[in-house]
Amino acid sequence: MKIEIKAPAFPESVADGEVSLWHKQEGDFVQRDELLVEIETDKVVMEVVAPEAGRLDRILVDVGNTIESEALLAELTPGEATESLEASSTSATVKKVEVVLPMGPAARQLVEEHGLDASAIKGTGKDGRINKEDVLAHMAEQAPAPAPAPQPAPQSAATAASAASADLQGPTSERIERRVPMTRMRARIAERLLSATQQTAMLTTFNEVDMAPLMRLRSQYKDQFEKTHNGTRLGFMGFFVRACCEALKRFPEVNASIDGNDVVYHGYQDIGVAVSTEDGLVVPVLRDADFMSIADVEAAIRDLGLKARDKKLTIDEMIGGTFTVSNGGVFGSLLSTPILNPPQTAILGMHTIKDRPVAVDGEVVIRPMMYLALSYDHRLIDGKTAVQFLVTVKELIEDPSRILLQL
Repeated sequence: MKIEIKAPAFPESVADGEVSLWHKQEGDFVQRDELLVEIETDKVVMEVVAPEAGRLDRILVDVGNTIESEALLAELTPGEATESLEASSTSATVKKVEVVLPMGPAARQLVEEHGLDASAIKGTGKDGRINKEDVLAHMAEQAPAPAPAPQPAPQSAATAASAASADLQGPTSERIERRVPMTRMRARIAERLLSATQQTAMLTTFNEVDMAPLMRLRSQYKDQFEKTHNGTRLGFMGFFVRACCEALKRFPEVNASIDGNDVVYHGYQDIGVAVSTEDGLVVPVLRDADFMSIADVEAAIRDLGLKARDKKLTIDEMIGGTFTVSNGGVFGSLLSTPILNPPQTAILGMHTIKDRPVAVDGEVVIRPMMYLALSYDHRLIDGKTAVQFLVTVKELIEDPSRILLQL
């Protein structure tokens, strides 16, 4: 009896997915809950594991193919690997056992089309798996060697001098180009960014915040904070998320979204936190951030960052959000204009901290300053509201005790 391996059920917001990587090949024995294949959607990478221990008999969908929700991916025969080996050993006295080499579907097709001896091909994949590139390399090695090039004619003195001059100038640089298809996630990010610039009346307002009070507070309590909260480090994002929650309560338009001709006011603060990954920028969401402490925010951001790095984020952790905070300062950005994350109507951009001369009580002093940028949809948020929101965040950060006291 064979077990069908199917893709997971996609949520309504995900139309289809693409098979990005098979971790097992036809003929491999797998254990229960062992990872079989990764499916990339426009939001997250989904993993499909083995429902039972057994032998992976057939792979029905190759890498790069597009699939729909609950599509049939492979077939598996249940049973432990030891049982299958014993059965093979018993039948060896009757007939010769066929050796099944680990090989990808694309590689197997090339071997069959060209009548190649698979045992002569060296696999470079995991556990000696033969990839398509290994087959192509083997075919190139078996191709007849090109005829030797004719010996160049003796050079004259003038020709030799010219060649020597060229050698001194260095070899001619190669103009190498490489074309690769966009990943589904990158294509979706590009689509959403383009839509945000074309379908919103986006405007950005700027301000700067003196980070000295917050830096003093962090320096004073960071060691005690980490010990008290089980290794959670005290950073700046926790304060900024809490400051944004307080400001969003005072200016509900910034926390709202546009749905057709309607304005949807959200009575909660779900804060998206932009996280950079190898595949692009993702925005996991902190649910009910207004009820989270600074320690809760810092711990949640750390966990979501690790999940994003390891491609473990779920669809539920990615959808929704009423407002977004993006910290480009960790990469050294001094000033930028963040792009909206529709259907949200505002996003706060944080930047790197730089010592700058500022006027304080009539005197010029050096302070650690950070530029803040608020991009907003002018269709819903007026300039006055945007400026007041940003000033509120600035005042809360410059006097952190107001965040704790909700003043």
